[in-house]
Amino acid sequence: MKEFERKQLLERVNRESATVGVDIPDAVDVQGEEVELRDFVFEIKRRDTIPEGEREGVETAKRNLRRERLERLQRIEDNEVSYEEGERLAESIVGIDRALNALEQLRPADLEQEAQLQEAQDQKRWMNFLKQALGRDSGGASRGGR
Repeated sequence: MKEFERKQLLERVNRESATVGVDIPDAVDVQGEEVELRDFVFEIKRRDTIPEGEREGVETAKRNLRRERLERLQRIEDNEVSYEEGERLAESIVGIDRALNALEQLRPADLEQEAQLQEAQDQKRWMNFLKQALGRDSGGASRGGR
């Protein structure tokens, strides 16, 4: 492949907006193992949070996807492939990035519980503030009513 073609491919995969409008690939070969990537991501994302028992598996999947992305990018950078193969690699890298973005947006279940607890505490503080601001103490009596 020509140098300008290689640079175009590298610019394409490293662009901030590279994943906009890109679908997650149905399947991808990750570290020599075929992974049904789209089904995996949608199954995890459908739940909104990562259950405790699956958190380690999801983290392992993300590490493997990052490693696979890096290996594919390295093949383009080192100019080891034809332009056609570079195109396929670039497309797969962007698909992997799309899957990683989807997985990174998920929160562990305990973070969701923590957020709910924080919201409840915030509401309680707000109610206490309103009571004080309106001149009512915790006993329900009015202040300043001499």
